Amino acid sequence: MTPTIIHIKDLVARCRHGDQRAQMEIYDRYYKAMYNTAYRITGHSADAEDIMQESFLNAFTKIESFKENSTFGAWLKRIVVNESITAYKKAAKLGEVSYNDELKNEVEDGVALNEDDKDNEKVRLILKQMKLLKDNYRLGLTLHLIEGYDYEEICEIMNISYANCRTMISRAKESLRKKLQDHEK
Repeated sequence: MTPTIIHIKDLVARCRHGDQRAQMEIYDRYYKAMYNTAYRITGHSADAEDIMQESFLNAFTKIESFKENSTFGAWLKRIVVNESITAYKKAAKLGEVSYNDELKNEVEDGVALNEDDKDNEKVRLILKQMKLLKDNYRLGLTLHLIEGYDYEEICEIMNISYANCRTMISRAKESLRKKLQDHEK
């Protein structure tokens, strides 16, 4: 095992005993990635921050349910994804009006600002075009291409059939391709 994995396991063990320093170290290690995940799903920085905080609280409160079948990061990410989807569906159901985020964090559109400018612009363009997709397309592509979930996991998360999932992601990719081609013209 690598020292990092051993260290995470040690931190999780300390968290199970209520060690707040271990909780803070885990938070410091994962908060940016979890914020990015929540932001990509919800599309709003304030919502993403709330979801991230709530997810960490849930994780630390329910740390005993972590069985180490996967990595701690994967377990935490699953909590964030589920919380994000719940918040997103709630907002859609209530018909909340979209707003512009006035406060920007160190990360914009899920892309670190210190990357190569040319690649950064391409990524920003793709993320911008993804935001224009139908909600279920955007969510499916985010889970599949950015978060790395396979079709079975997406079916479970979105509560859809396997065939529907594959079709939706295929159509989402095609829709994104068209939007990117139209942008280039």
